[in-house]
Amino acid sequence: MNTILRKVDECNISMKFIKEASVILKEGGLVAFPTETVYGLGANALNKKASAKIYEAKGRPSDNPLIVHIAELDALDKIVTVVPEKARMLAEKFWPGPLTMIFNKKDIVPLETTGGLNTVAVRMPNHKLALSLIKESGGYIAAPSANTSGRPSPTKASHVAEDMNGKIDMILDGGMVGIGIESTIVDVSNDNPMILRPGYITKEMIEEVIGEVYVDQTILAEGDISQRPKAPGMKYKHYAPKGDLTIVEGDENVVVERILKLAEEKIAANYQVGIIATDETFGRYSIGQVKSIGKRSEEQSISHNLYNVLREFDDINVDFIYSESFSDGKLGVAIMNRLLKAAGHKIIHI
Repeated sequence: MNTILRKVDECNISMKFIKEASVILKEGGLVAFPTETVYGLGANALNKKASAKIYEAKGRPSDNPLIVHIAELDALDKIVTVVPEKARMLAEKFWPGPLTMIFNKKDIVPLETTGGLNTVAVRMPNHKLALSLIKESGGYIAAPSANTSGRPSPTKASHVAEDMNGKIDMILDGGMVGIGIESTIVDVSNDNPMILRPGYITKEMIEEVIGEVYVDQTILAEGDISQRPKAPGMKYKHYAPKGDLTIVEGDENVVVERILKLAEEKIAANYQVGIIATDETFGRYSIGQVKSIGKRSEEQSISHNLYNVLREFDDINVDFIYSESFSDGKLGVAIMNRLLKAAGHKIIHI
């Protein structure tokens, strides 16, 4: 398959390219496109054969649900059985934006889209290009991250091309995304809303709107692999670089010393080592391939750069990666959720 690449300026969107992409989607093809979180791999969410193509292109387990992207709140009524009042409150506050909600689905949504579940994950992205494509394509695009399953999610079109070239019909290049980690997922399919995946929309932000919300206890732990995942990212290893990643958590000075010691040992054994630092600690690492993930004082820079840094280490073929921990701040839970999954939950507490 020849994958078409189209560059699109979000500030001056070419409807010619949007219409070209929408035809592909209406005919059951696959189109990668940017959102405010990461690049998505889109297919017609109401076409079971099209949704099945996503799993094939990504090498994604078929019981891992896809997120349906919509562009208008009224679009919910066609695909979900009921929209609870708390869900409407969250939608009014955070849509369009990086919040996904899980509802009980109507039969029009195929099980191929929902990973065999009777619930459906839905969000409205806050990205002009994505919204234009959804509207032009019929209103319902199933779109997980546009990467090979298990690899770091794509935040640039070049990341998508690296994983998906020759496997999908088109990539819409809208530049680097803004947030850099996937949406928060909240299950609103019963009376007790629960956060299943952390993201830019935090627990505190949600509780300001609807009151107490529960948090799935596997967010920062290894999930029960015997359970069918109700949302993307709950069950399988995700976001992993090719190198073996370990997180080191503790006091900053001790962490830097331990990472340097670990790096020295691997380098002495002729391995290539990568180190994930911050702007504040970058200059303290004298060995290895050191990359800053951003500033702790500007934590969104860390989420913005996370997947890009992991892919940069892939490009230089490091064997081992050691990362500082990022548990603090409003986005700490979301960042650590991604890092822990990328590391296969290998963490050293000191």
